[in-house]
Amino acid sequence: MNTRLKFGIPKGSLQNATIALLKRSGWHINVNGRSYFPEIDDESIECAICRAQEMSRYVQNGTLDAGLTGKDWIAENSSDVHVVADLVYSKVSSRSARWVVAVPYDSPAQRLEDLTGKKIATELTEFTKRYFAERNIEVIVEFSWGATEAKVVSGLADAIVEVTETESTLKAHGLRIIHELMKTNTQLIANHEIWKNPQKRKKIEQIALLLKGALLGQKMVGLKMNVPGELMEKVINMLPSLNAPTVASLYQSNWFSVEIVVASDTVRELIPKLLEHGAEGIIEYPLNKVV
Repeated sequence: MNTRLKFGIPKGSLQNATIALLKRSGWHINVNGRSYFPEIDDESIECAICRAQEMSRYVQNGTLDAGLTGKDWIAENSSDVHVVADLVYSKVSSRSARWVVAVPYDSPAQRLEDLTGKKIATELTEFTKRYFAERNIEVIVEFSWGATEAKVVSGLADAIVEVTETESTLKAHGLRIIHELMKTNTQLIANHEIWKNPQKRKKIEQIALLLKGALLGQKMVGLKMNVPGELMEKVINMLPSLNAPTVASLYQSNWFSVEIVVASDTVRELIPKLLEHGAEGIIEYPLNKVV
């Protein structure tokens, strides 16, 4: 058996975000032009780029040992793979995407049953067929190669099933959502037999640990400040933190250095309050990973 881990990176919209996340996790990947086998600075891994839509099939049949793909494409292919970790990231935001049913604003359809006998365009055909069949709603599902929103606008379909994060593209095409089919996010998956291999499993678990650490690091920042001794309790009591803050006394002084890790979206409110309560010399710094 090849001792190197055959690792799949999703091609397309997630490719750059995935490579950037792996870099934050500690792996540098060099994509040379049109090559589907990029270089990585880890001799125990060999990379391959393939479409996210096909990743789970390649992992299931053993062409790849592990890879990153969407929960939606695993469901679409009914793939039997081991899900190692859920990872929420994308090219747009750090929240889960949604597959939704959308119709024109002037459509009379308000619920799924109103689409009985109607034509639906989507790239997620098999999942969509199963979803409507399980609810005994007869619809015509057609595969869309892209620009799915335009299918309704041009009259080629009555509704679409499409993925969205911000809904901005749907709204720009005059569409409204009538139903959410599922939430999806990126998942690290592995072949079942490979998962039983101690050496490769350990490598996959290492990748999972550091990817999750890098994602958490994107949401957190470090804060460091100086606080006079007489105000320490007041300042400490207002600090949110993963754990208790780190406190060190300053040389030959009644002042202390206080360091914490906090959610990045709290600092705009927190820093002015810290200054009001006597903290000085506040430094905010980014975190590469939080493990």
